[in-house]
Amino acid sequence: MTTWIGLIRGINVGGNNILPMASLKRDLESLGCQDVRTYIQSGNVVLNSNAKSANSLADKIANCIHQNHGFRPEVVLLTPHELKAAREASPFPQAAAQPKSLHFFFPISSVSNPNMDALNNLRLPNEQFELTEKVLYLYAPDGIARSKLATNISKHLGVSTTARNLRTVEKLLEIAGS
Repeated sequence: MTTWIGLIRGINVGGNNILPMASLKRDLESLGCQDVRTYIQSGNVVLNSNAKSANSLADKIANCIHQNHGFRPEVVLLTPHELKAAREASPFPQAAAQPKSLHFFFPISSVSNPNMDALNNLRLPNEQFELTEKVLYLYAPDGIARSKLATNISKHLGVSTTARNLRTVEKLLEIAGS
C-alpha cells in the first residue's frame, strides 16, 4: 500500500462545495482506501491505497465526490516524500517563524507557459514568490487576504492550483508519519 496525501481543491470554502470530513472519509473508504485521516475542514486527507497512479486515484476520488455530492473537485495527490521535498525546497526559510506566511500552490497539471511578468506586476512590495516545476511558493508576511498575486496565481500559471500554508503542510506530514 502507498500512503498518499490528498489536497482537494475548493472544499468547504465560502459556503460552497460543502463536504463534511466524515462523508469524505466514507467516500474514500468506499474506493478501498484505508487508514483515512482528514485534517481540518478544507479538503486535506492522508490515506493508504493500492492505487499505483496518483492521477488514476485522483480521478476516482473526484468522480466519487461528484457522484455522491454533486460537484467534481480537482484533486492533487502527493506521497509524503514529495510533500516533504516541497517543504524542504522552500526558498523562504524565514517563514518558519510565521508558518501561515508561506503558501504552497500545487498545480493540478503541468505548468507550461506561465505569465511571470503578470505575476510580478501583481506582487505587493513585501511579497515574494518562486515557481519550481511542481510548486509555486508564495511568501506573504502580511497574509494573503488582500493579495492580488495569491488571487490570480492560477490564472497566470495557466492551470488550476490548490494552496496550503506551511502549518498545514507540516501537519499533513506529521499525520502521514514523515
